[in-house]
Amino acid sequence: MSYTPEYFWKNFRLGTEVQISGAFIYNALYFFDQMEHFCNDEEIFEFLYNTSVGLERLEKIAVILLEHKTARNQEEFEKTLITHSHLELLNRIKKKKEITLGKIHNKFIQLLSNFYKSMRYNRYNLSSVYEPNKDAHEFINLIQEGLNIEIKTDILFATANDEKIKKFIGKLVGKIVTQIYQIVEEESRSLNLYTYETAFNSKAYKIFMCEEFTFQKENLFKKEILIHLLNNEEESGFVEFIKCIEPIALDMGDVHEYVKYLLNPHKNIQMLDELESIYEDDFDKERMEIVELIGKDNVSFENENEDVEEEFFS
Repeated sequence: MSYTPEYFWKNFRLGTEVQISGAFIYNALYFFDQMEHFCNDEEIFEFLYNTSVGLERLEKIAVILLEHKTARNQEEFEKTLITHSHLELLNRIKKKKEITLGKIHNKFIQLLSNFYKSMRYNRYNLSSVYEPNKDAHEFINLIQEGLNIEIKTDILFATANDEKIKKFIGKLVGKIVTQIYQIVEEESRSLNLYTYETAFNSKAYKIFMCEEFTFQKENLFKKEILIHLLNNEEESGFVEFIKCIEPIALDMGDVHEYVKYLLNPHKNIQMLDELESIYEDDFDKERMEIVELIGKDNVSFENENEDVEEEFFS
């Protein structure tokens, strides 16, 4: 294939779609990882929505690479892609390639299809007040069936979204996504395309290249960094920089609450009230500008020729 419009479409436009698909799937699993329990229907919606979009876009990439032929009526072919049926798209892929899925995977795909086509609109209907939220109800039932457990949604006795459940969802999504992505990669290579490539360190890279579908490692590493920083006595330009900043007067009665905020900010947003109160009483613009340097790109704290305090605080 030469550098034709078809080449640019399949290589670059669909390559961007691979990145987008991976980002949606990553976001879905990240949102699920942040869930503490199953009492909040909007959190389940967020997971289902992002998974639905990500998987649908990945399926459509595979369908195009498998079915499209130059001689075919382009407009007619593109019309066949206007669908939100994950099962229909999957069946088109399976006509060309083998995909091995179990009963629970097919049930999950059916749930995503139903969710995206109609279930996500149920709350706009008056009749929705007479029954449980369908999307959350069906999703919880799926987990209960897959793990043979009972999930309680009463906030006082809520079932925790523990590592066992997170791993189950990760494996469920992973088995579907990995097989479809492998088809995308195989077909791309056979057509001398690079559609399957993902940017290093992108969300899609974690999903498609690393094939990681939980955030257990990321969460563990954050904690290990905290442990290292608090216990390590080695000096560095960065540590010296931090020590030169006078800390604000936080109420350190429960340090663990601050750590929980670092790990999961949106779940502990009320803690920002303390920061706002301190800044209202004693706001130092120059100090804030110095604090904002922490974690920024293109900022070096290692300078052999100058003292850190002189460089940043003079």
